[in-house]
Amino acid sequence: MAITGSGDSGNRDEALAEAVRLRGAGERETARQRLLALSADRPEDAEIAYQTAWAHDVLGLEREAVPFYERALAAQDPPLTDDDRRGALLGLGSTYRVLGAHERAVALLREAAGAYPEDGALRAFLAMALHNTGAHEEAMRLLLVLLADTSEDPSVREYRAALAHYATDLSTDASAAP
Repeated sequence: MAITGSGDSGNRDEALAEAVRLRGAGERETARQRLLALSADRPEDAEIAYQTAWAHDVLGLEREAVPFYERALAAQDPPLTDDDRRGALLGLGSTYRVLGAHERAVALLREAAGAYPEDGALRAFLAMALHNTGAHEEAMRLLLVLLADTSEDPSVREYRAALAHYATDLSTDASAAP
């Protein structure tokens, strides 16, 4: 069901919606094939590139997803919606991490978490990438702050202030006191 340069946005929208529906229904490879066809026909379309990247990612084809994520994030006419941009940043950062490009993942996810400070998923994925680079203390700090800020668990909420405090000084060790 490839769209063939007709410029008909109705067909584009219908074809894209169908591919996304197929992915959601578990027909991931069929969705990927449809999105590849759409992407070949509309290489500058940010939304199609993002959905194509996602279709590769869910199949474990991370290396193949990267150029689609990069294309989606670079496209400006029109750019991704804010929600899709956030998703693409998370997807690309996570994909870099899975592929072993840990420093690249940290840089991208750090920038994304700064742009979207309310997005806990970005901070969680940044913490994983930091862990991969050996920055364990910063990773732990991010996770403790995220836990303290977002947990609905009553026992965590009870110790929220302590968690937030210890996130700033993880090296506190009472056994080292005189």
